[in-house]
Amino acid sequence: MDLGITGRWAIVCAASQGLGKGCAEALGKEGVNLVINARTQATLEQTAAELRAACPGIEVRTVAGDVADAEVRQALLAACPQVDILVNNAGGPPPGDFRDWGREDWLKALDANMLTPIELIKAVVDGMAERGFGRVVNITSGAVKAPIDILGLSNGARSGLTGFIAGLARQQRLAGSNVTLNNLLPGAFDTARLQKTLKAAGGDVQATTQARRKAIPAARFGNAGEFGAYCAFLCSAHAGYITGQNLLIDGGAFPGTF
Repeated sequence: MDLGITGRWAIVCAASQGLGKGCAEALGKEGVNLVINARTQATLEQTAAELRAACPGIEVRTVAGDVADAEVRQALLAACPQVDILVNNAGGPPPGDFRDWGREDWLKALDANMLTPIELIKAVVDGMAERGFGRVVNITSGAVKAPIDILGLSNGARSGLTGFIAGLARQQRLAGSNVTLNNLLPGAFDTARLQKTLKAAGGDVQATTQARRKAIPAARFGNAGEFGAYCAFLCSAHAGYITGQNLLIDGGAFPGTF
């Protein structure tokens, strides 16, 4: 299927590895020009080189730094001639016990996983509406729907973003101008973040990993490639009637009907 986004420009945050990289790769293969961001310059440049090799004909630009920093966000926006697609993504806050977290821990989590995406959205959606096309995809977490006790910082911050998007996506100025905003909620994907969470659970990591995998009806962890393909479809010309949604990708792990 031709997704109808060849020649568009996308900003993809936290794109040097994991799910962000999967999204950048999927968009690049559809002919989308990319401005990618990550905190580590060397890793980011390596990813950019891989994208250029895998997706000849597209332009790939890099902006290194913490996207929670206003100056990095400004540089990211300046590097993109026209933001048609925005993929918000950030590493989640550390796991732990809420009894050990102070005010600064909460503010840091909110800044990275709620306020920073909102700032980027604010900077781009009106221009998208004026041009009659825009796609915003926020990578949040399956924990928004099925909270994990040791991920309280993430549960709280990402749920805040989810509530904000639910209202904004339904503004007729945006939805009526072919601008969509959706959240992708990954379950257990084979990423560095998952490995960190499994280790934080304590005990035998190998046994914990096997038990977690066995509990998933698909009997495996997800991979970044399939996640990226889902993201690319949401960014496509065919997805203009999907907005304000929280789309769970978890191999059937969530047991509910809704």
